[in-house]
This record gives sequence, structure tokens and C-alpha cells, in this order.
Amino acid sequence: MFKSLSLTRLAGTALATGTLAACAAGGTELPSASYSGVQTAPSEEYIIGPLDKVTIHVWRNPELSAEDIQVRPDGRITIPLVRDMAAVGKTATQLQDDIRAELVQYIEQPIVSVIVNEFNSTFDQQIRVVGSTAQPASLPYRANMTVLDAMIAVGGLGEFAAGNRAKLLRINRENGEQTEYRLRLSDLLKRGDSSANVMLRPGDTIIIPESRF
Repeated sequence: MFKSLSLTRLAGTALATGTLAACAAGGTELPSASYSGVQTAPSEEYIIGPLDKVTIHVWRNPELSAEDIQVRPDGRITIPLVRDMAAVGKTATQLQDDIRAELVQYIEQPIVSVIVNEFNSTFDQQIRVVGSTAQPASLPYRANMTVLDAMIAVGGLGEFAAGNRAKLLRINRENGEQTEYRLRLSDLLKRGDSSANVMLRPGDTIIIPESRF
């Protein structure tokens, strides 16, 4: 009976230890990235951000066209006949429709096209990687971007990074609530565990702590 009681206490201690370890890890894990999905799934249309560069072409009116126009920090652009047009927060299609609406005052049935040449994106579309990494950065989100893509872009983990204690913070755009997920960056980058690679969404933040000595 004593032996049975001891085993029961031991089992209870092990269960408590496991529970504490799980709590210490913090957050839940996201599902692994689907590599077939990474190759084929489309993304939402790109939203123009500050410091993006765009080319605007007005058919048969080269004097009204402009190449490599940089969106100002205030979110606006200026081209011939169109001053201080808001560009940030619009897709290329929305911007060309707005420019067309302005130009119709001067020319008949203008045909406008807008091409985004350099991408920075809006803040709510960027992926931020902070903490113990080679080069903390804000990265423009791109279609089917994964944690591995983000870590390659910032040069990997720092020398003293605790990669398996990293977190991903994600804000629900509908209700504004923030959810924390656990990342296994050391498993992904140092052990090649592809199951630790997860899909990112616009606005995600990756936080990488340092090891405790």
C-alpha cells in the first residue's frame, strides 16, 4: 500500500511538473505551413504604403505620366495636373481610378495604369521581427510568407537567442484582440524541423528573447 501511494505521489508530481513546463512555454502553436499551399495560394491585393514607388502611365499622354514616383511619408503623391493625391491605403487599381477621376476634368476618357515598383507596405501589413536576431526589421508582407522567410530576411537568430521561446503576436482585425503563439525557431533553423515553420499574416510580430544564463 505504501508503494502504491508513493507511485501515486510520483505520478502527481510528474503531472504537475509537465503542466508547469507547458505554462512556461507559453501560448499555443500554429499549424505547420503547407508547402503545397505556399506554392499555389493567392493573397489579398497589395495595399500601397508610405515610401513605396509607383509608376503612373496615362495612355497617349506621356507628359502626364510619371515613373518611380515615391509616396511621401504623409501618404500622398503629386503628378502633373494632380496635386497631393492620397495614395496610402489604396490598391493600385483604386489609385488609378482616383487619378482618372481627377484627369477627366482636363482630358477626355483618360486611361490610367498604376504599377507599384518598390514595396514597403502599410504598418498593418508589415511583419516585425524584434529581439535577439541578427538584424531586427520591419518586412513588407508578401503572399504566402512563412516564419522561415522572415528569419532568412533578418539574418537568422542572434548568438544568444532562445529560439524555442520565441513568440508570435497576432491581432484579430475584426475585434482588435491580440493572440500569442509559441514558435520553435531553434528547431526550425538549427535542426531543420520543417514542422516548426508556420504561415504568417500581415501585421504579425515575432519576438525572440535571449537565453537566460
